[in-house]
Amino acid sequence: MLSELDHFYLKQEEPIKSTFLALRDIILSVDKDITPEWKYKLPFFYHQGKMLCYLWIHKKHLHPYIGFVDGHLLHDEDLLVEKRARMKILLIDPEEDLLVEKINTLLKEVLYLRQKR
Repeated sequence: MLSELDHFYLKQEEPIKSTFLALRDIILSVDKDITPEWKYKLPFFYHQGKMLCYLWIHKKHLHPYIGFVDGHLLHDEDLLVEKRARMKILLIDPEEDLLVEKINTLLKEVLYLRQKR
């Protein structure tokens, strides 16, 4: 039987489905202590028990995105600040190549900045 987390990925339409699956793999490859979780009815990723980021679809742009829980620590022109003070999001165009280096850099940076605090 599929978990809710697995069901989330599998029920998506292409190309969003492939984008989410690729993003999941990219995020999990950044650090061995990152784990996938199902929280607030969406896929979250934790690092050592703390929320790191999540995946969702932007209501206005209809693109998938990575929401960085501690996005306020990151300074990147491609990150959007929405209504939450702590979070920033990175919109992903499912029709374009994934920005693997940028995603890796942002994740590593937020992990580093968290440790410094």
